[in-house]
Amino acid sequence: MYIPTFDDVKTARERVTPYIHKTPVLTSTFMNELTGAELFFKCENFQKAGAFKVRGASNAVFGLSDDVAAKGVATHSSGNHALSLSYAAGRRGIPCHVVMPRTAPQAKKDAVIGYGGIITECEPSTSSREAVFADVQAATGADFVHPYNDPRVIAGQATCSLELLEQTGGLDAVVAPIGGGGMISGTCLALSNVAPDVKIYAAEPKNADDAYRSFKAGHIIADDAPDTVADGLKVPLKDLTWHFVSNHVEDILIATEEEIVDAMKLIWKRMKIVMEPSSAVPLATIIKNKDLFAGKRVGVIITGGNVDLDKLP
Repeated sequence: MYIPTFDDVKTARERVTPYIHKTPVLTSTFMNELTGAELFFKCENFQKAGAFKVRGASNAVFGLSDDVAAKGVATHSSGNHALSLSYAAGRRGIPCHVVMPRTAPQAKKDAVIGYGGIITECEPSTSSREAVFADVQAATGADFVHPYNDPRVIAGQATCSLELLEQTGGLDAVVAPIGGGGMISGTCLALSNVAPDVKIYAAEPKNADDAYRSFKAGHIIADDAPDTVADGLKVPLKDLTWHFVSNHVEDILIATEEEIVDAMKLIWKRMKIVMEPSSAVPLATIIKNKDLFAGKRVGVIITGGNVDLDKLP
């Protein structure tokens, strides 16, 4: 298992800069008064392809040799990694094969197709996803870019919190959602090198709390098909992301479905930011744990904005 280093992050930043946005950091007096903290929202919902995952996908795609790239790339994803990899592959002019659950939001499927991705559907479980993907990869010979358990992807995601730190001039804590752990791992990789005193918290839905239970147990516990409105956070940790979570995360905080939806609507209403439910989990946990963050400068990573408007919670 290759564990990415901070040199990989610096290389990733140079590599992906032409293909991504440096997303804005927004603040809200209302949110600060509500939580008692000074919150800095890193708006990756405004990113290319609508999510932070384009960072890791672009790093992987543009780091391939021409010979490997010619066969294309392949992945399995519930949405944002699928469309991010399709975007990056399209920019490089190579094929992108994506295995997606049949229940994935139509908005995300449409975006994958719009970027030129080729979709094969699977059942909404980790086991089905991996079995169908094995067939697709065998048939195409494409390079597998895992949604999160890939050092190239983690190094790319690390560029987000690096930017956040530079844009805010320093923080006491950062809170980001956790599913498979790609964003959190990138956050750990960046901050442990440039700002080791910043505490890193992961935020997770109570209905898909396998990372929380893993963290408490000291080993990976994987759920096969959890059910939550936060569709981007249903996948389990893997060995590489577990390495970062177990070594660098301060704690994992959980929020109920109702708390997640309330936080999402609050941001829509007060900050006029369209975000998907997965992105609202950090704010939901901050509101729930005010004492933990009171008086602190807190970075909040809004990971994506690909909302299925036909199925609003």
